[in-house]
Amino acid sequence: MGSVVKKRRKKMSKHKYDKRRKKNRHKKK
Repeated sequence: MGSVVKKRRKKMSKHKYDKRRKKNRHKKK
């Protein structure tokens, strides 16, 4: 179970990072 939670947390982190990256791209434009 611990492994699953860790994996889920990692996925969430990636999603948040992607959103921030998109926002930055928009700002640059």
